[in-house]
Amino acid sequence: MRPARALIDLQALRDNYRFARKLAGSRALAVIKADAYGHGAVRCAQALHAEADGFAVACIEEALELRAAGVQAPVLLLEGFFEATELALIAEHRLWCVVHSLWQLQAIEQASLSQPIQVWLKLDTGMHRVGLQPGDYAAAYRRLQASGKVSKVVMMSHFARADELGSPASNDQTAVFRAATQGLGAETSLRNSPALLGWPQLPSDWVRPGIMLYGASPFEEAQANASRLKPVMTLESKVIGVQQLGPGEPVGYGAQFVTDKPMRVGVVAMGYADGYPRHAPTGTPVWVAGQRSRLLGRVSMDMLSIDLTEVPAATVGSPVELWGRNVLANDVASAAGTIAYQLFCNVRRVPLVYQG
Repeated sequence: MRPARALIDLQALRDNYRFARKLAGSRALAVIKADAYGHGAVRCAQALHAEADGFAVACIEEALELRAAGVQAPVLLLEGFFEATELALIAEHRLWCVVHSLWQLQAIEQASLSQPIQVWLKLDTGMHRVGLQPGDYAAAYRRLQASGKVSKVVMMSHFARADELGSPASNDQTAVFRAATQGLGAETSLRNSPALLGWPQLPSDWVRPGIMLYGASPFEEAQANASRLKPVMTLESKVIGVQQLGPGEPVGYGAQFVTDKPMRVGVVAMGYADGYPRHAPTGTPVWVAGQRSRLLGRVSMDMLSIDLTEVPAATVGSPVELWGRNVLANDVASAAGTIAYQLFCNVRRVPLVYQG
């Protein structure tokens, strides 16, 4: 059996959620959209069911998968609904729903629902992705309250630059939020993972931890709270071949790496078809036989090469960690010019093995 797999530490997931709630001092929706950032939404929801205040997903398909698996906790649809016909299912399955556009508001007013739904009314405070404009917000809030179709409204927005600890943008967005919601008196939801970790002064009755649940930092630089997170996924495999090469020998497709001295090169059963980034360059860290080493040459579909020259204990069958506790996903992402979010979401083909 091919040795490539992703170990998912569910106890680390629970610990990260508890840490998020402790930092927030308020209720927390665990964000498990995109199959829990590649970690398996159903299993992650089941692991958190005893303590999570609720979950957040992107769309109704993701929510219905949780309901079919027996997850009965509140589930928020972060993109709301895409067709008015979804509202019947939202009411039937007791889903919470973001409203970010006036057409969605009108659809709710016109809908015939089996029961009122909870709405999270989104304000565009400066990210300019989705959300009502500040001048429309108070009137939309009052229309929802008067519609008879809504049980509760939570006021929300989303930060564009909370991962930039030196930027004033998050404070500016908060000021826009406060001005637009003045006098409305509803619960609020503003803080995502970077705002939870790095912006304790920002208000939020509900927080929405995402990437931090999975143990990766949203920041490019070191940050004290982020350093306390526990990696949940360990992407691992084994050495399946060893080459002893002299100087001047190419390694892998395109001869992207050429030896400059005698070298031992290991071949690992892991490639871009498993989700390891093809564009990771020579020097990207790996962990082999209990020692840090590096990637060599171009990543193939099913295999990649690593440097065993200074790892004499490594041989065929030696374990290799591509990311996890010894090699952080953030370090691999930085080397490959991407982010840990994308690494996790791209994991495929390899089995997910749950622990804890």
